[in-house]
Amino acid sequence: MITINQIKTEIRFDKSDRRLELKDLLDSEEVLQKKAAKILSVNMTDVSDIVILKHSIDARKKPQLFQVYTLGVSLKNKRLEERTVKRCKNSNVVLYTPHEYQFPTSGEVQLTQRPVIIGMGPAGLFCGYMLALHGYKPVVLERGSDVDTRTKDVEAYWNGGSLNPESNVQFGEGGAGTFSDGKLNTLVKDKNGRNRQVLRIFVESGAPEQILYESKPHIGTDILKKVVVNMRQAIIENGGEVRFGAKVTGLEIAEGVLCGVRINESEVLPTTQAVLAIGHSARDTFTYLDQIKIPMEPKAFAVGMRVEHPQSLINECMYGKEHGNRLPAAPYKLTAQTSTGRGVYSFCMCPGGYVVNASSELGRIAVNGMSYSDRGGSHANSAIIVQVTPEDYGADGPLAGVVFQRQLEEKAYLIGNGCVPVQYYGDYKHSQNSGEGITPGRPQPDVKGAYVFSDLRGLLPYSCEQAFIEGMEQFDKVIRGFAGDQVLLSGIESRTSSPVRICRDDSLQCPMVRGLYPCGEGAGYAGGITSAAMDGMRVAEQIAAQFRL
Repeated sequence: MITINQIKTEIRFDKSDRRLELKDLLDSEEVLQKKAAKILSVNMTDVSDIVILKHSIDARKKPQLFQVYTLGVSLKNKRLEERTVKRCKNSNVVLYTPHEYQFPTSGEVQLTQRPVIIGMGPAGLFCGYMLALHGYKPVVLERGSDVDTRTKDVEAYWNGGSLNPESNVQFGEGGAGTFSDGKLNTLVKDKNGRNRQVLRIFVESGAPEQILYESKPHIGTDILKKVVVNMRQAIIENGGEVRFGAKVTGLEIAEGVLCGVRINESEVLPTTQAVLAIGHSARDTFTYLDQIKIPMEPKAFAVGMRVEHPQSLINECMYGKEHGNRLPAAPYKLTAQTSTGRGVYSFCMCPGGYVVNASSELGRIAVNGMSYSDRGGSHANSAIIVQVTPEDYGADGPLAGVVFQRQLEEKAYLIGNGCVPVQYYGDYKHSQNSGEGITPGRPQPDVKGAYVFSDLRGLLPYSCEQAFIEGMEQFDKVIRGFAGDQVLLSGIESRTSSPVRICRDDSLQCPMVRGLYPCGEGAGYAGGITSAAMDGMRVAEQIAAQFRL
């Protein structure tokens, strides 16, 4: 196959005012085949197949907007492909060398007990899926509920009910990513083809095929819920077992070797191989691991606010006023270095989305962002967050970052009297209370869960607060109106990544307990759905490379 990069086509708009979906934008196969044939100096009839490998929108010359493709092109005569590339003398034309994913062949040691996966977020889900697919019949333990029960629990909480500490936005089938935008982009290098394999598995499980080529792929929480159920069914159909309401409350260890896991303080499940994919909010599990001296260390992360803008403002800035609101909801990515020495950046940006109450502990408030697959909400939201390091935590020990998070979340709970506290940015910047926030004409937030207008000053540590304001003002120079007085803030965004790293060695095992594999975002080795899934696959490969059935 031949790869052709940087194929551009101008986006043509009809006279209607309807918002276009991606499927409406993509050029026909005939148009792309004609473009490819011209670049390769071959006849269209010489081309046997075309596949889109990557797609994005280029708005640098707005109001002229372009689609940019990377195409995979196959010629009917395969022997001519190398000769065609050499003759073309175009740096954008190369022979396609895919990184094909290979799961390792089974190891030499007999595995006498089924491997156990602790946690069913992306890391645990993909680890369990890969092991099940290759015959290892894993047992997947999830402390929370299945996705349908979990959705009912979350919506009940958002509608004024009580928080279920074991079934919420953080805990349950699919992990925290289930109630998110379902973004699948990652900065992890993919020399082993894991990234592409993650996307393929998502598509096979019900995600739209476009995630295979979109430059910033996303699924949306509505589709992601169906995908994780289909992956669960695949685990079961391949001999695995999935148990909900199964909280691991202890480890059975003999002479530095794992021999079982304790479930709900009663049952002991024998195993010599357990994957610790507990997620970034399993604070009680972190505490237990610290008590039994599992090696851990505090890790830097970031804290800040959810920031809401009209999606139309973001669209017009990204795509131009003429056609901005006729294209799919635009994302953005912003970074700033402030005079405080702290970096400020956007995180988990949700076009056409909602701010959600993502709390998992009583007496504490944490927020996150969520979008459905159509990204059809009127607001864009993103976490604007400030870097913090162990020096900021005000405590010692591996769980100092957890203590720091909890203190911020307790403040947010008190400020909002148990609701999500909200404030207009102009009032926040000038240290003014936003009052009731019901002045006619002032925008109201799109929040899933109860909220109240409050005074958010003092919620962040002072140096973080100053960096946040400075970052917002810098971002306003990139997106005019980003730091407008009517922009909405919600607090607190505190679960950006794990504040802990559970140590592992080159074999991906805990150095003090053989057979225990810290894995994914909660263990400090990933930062999002895709990277966590890839880490879960990597651990599954490590187990398979050592053991045979």
